[in-house]
Amino acid sequence: MRLRPLALALVALATMGQAAPSPQPPPQVLFGPLFEAVQAARLYPDSKTFADATPREAPDAVMAAWRAEQPQGPAALRAFVNRHFVVPAEPGARPSLREHIAALWPQLTRPALTPPPGSSALAMPQPYVVPGGRFREIYYWDSYFTMLGLKADGQDALIAGMLDDFDSLVARYGFVPNGTRTYYLGRSQPPFLALMADLDPRHDAATAARHLAALRAEHAFWMKGAAAARKSGASARVVRMPDGSLLNRYWDDAPGPRDESWREDVATARASGRPADQVCTDLRAGAESGWDYSSRWLGDPARLETIRTTQIVPVDLNSLLWAQEKAIARRCAEAGDRACAADFAAQADARARAIQRWLWLPAQGRFADWDRESRQASPRVSAATLYPLFVGLARPDQAQAVARLVRAQLLAPGGLRTTPLRTGQQWDDPNGWAPLQWIAHEGLLRYGEGDLAAQIARAWLGTVQAAYDSTGKMLEKYDVEAHAPGGGGEYPLQDGFGWTNGVTRVFLERYEPKG
Repeated sequence: MRLRPLALALVALATMGQAAPSPQPPPQVLFGPLFEAVQAARLYPDSKTFADATPREAPDAVMAAWRAEQPQGPAALRAFVNRHFVVPAEPGARPSLREHIAALWPQLTRPALTPPPGSSALAMPQPYVVPGGRFREIYYWDSYFTMLGLKADGQDALIAGMLDDFDSLVARYGFVPNGTRTYYLGRSQPPFLALMADLDPRHDAATAARHLAALRAEHAFWMKGAAAARKSGASARVVRMPDGSLLNRYWDDAPGPRDESWREDVATARASGRPADQVCTDLRAGAESGWDYSSRWLGDPARLETIRTTQIVPVDLNSLLWAQEKAIARRCAEAGDRACAADFAAQADARARAIQRWLWLPAQGRFADWDRESRQASPRVSAATLYPLFVGLARPDQAQAVARLVRAQLLAPGGLRTTPLRTGQQWDDPNGWAPLQWIAHEGLLRYGEGDLAAQIARAWLGTVQAAYDSTGKMLEKYDVEAHAPGGGGEYPLQDGFGWTNGVTRVFLERYEPKG
């Protein structure tokens, strides 16, 4: 018997139906509580978006990870989804963080600059990257963290040009100013130049010699006043400790209120009841620290007018100078200058002994700042305690103790707290800052605390992602308690933002899938 065409079609359809595999359950059934959590949190404006997401691994593996991690809050939930699913782009959706950061580099890059007469800008021989917002010039310590992201995005030529700019600044002024403005020529910032030089893609002898010369000049800048400090107790940026060893503090060689914050400094000095020039020097020194401002520098954490930065011997600064001395010794040895290598190795050893004696508190398990007036360690706990780990100066037992302190006092839902104190100053709780996330991450990783390092990085990524989703911006600082934009300080929250882009870009490379 011959089948009619319609019958043949029905037989074919039946056969196909018998051969086809049974469909998977719908996402609501397949992912159960995870699906409900994502939809209830409104991670995506269109509910269909997550319903159409593709898991990166077997659904059972995704749900096992979900049960193990139990991510709490929208930022942590989004970070989990991004790790385990490919989520389709929504119509009109913003580009991914990776794409947004890559698009920001050209916007933040400035050409070589010859300032017009009367301008406060300093000349720059090569193109450079600015932080963004009100920060229209290159800034010293910001640039190290910016360069990390530039390196991840293959921007080696821009890194090389920025290093030429910094070497040029040292050649002209004897140090790297806070920023490239005439009103910054009284102070520097945390000395990251040695670490920046290690990012240079060039390895020729001439470049190495230029970097070494710049580092030696910068070291001389920080140690200017050493002879006077041995007699008086402190001079410029050098402080004599009770045993006669020398450490460093933040300072500013220029007098009076800061040009860029004149009105604010005048008001702070007036409220202090102390000599105005003394208050302004402490405000300027706080600006050199990069932590402008923090309870680290205040007599009364609630009152900026009690600032006393020049009385504090900071653990972060001295850790960086130890790393600088080690780098100079290494570079001198590579250049065949054995006398220089021996000299700077000895200086590094002396500094390490002083840090261990005066800036380590075994009973509290932390590195601390030293208070010259009280002649004891500062009671202020801060993320600066991680700098000796970052540079490799800490012992393994000290690193373990610091990791315990981080878990107990500095680890927040959205990253690393700057301090546990909520004062209204921007370098205190609830704010977290990209450079400190990196310092903590790299320091903990160096000493085998990989889980804690990853926890900080992933929490930070969740915070940055949540703020980006709500604002479309990369910000200067973040509220790591609420996964939100940060606040406090002397000026409005800035977007751009160089060091946030840099640190976030590297964390994305390490902790977030590319799909």
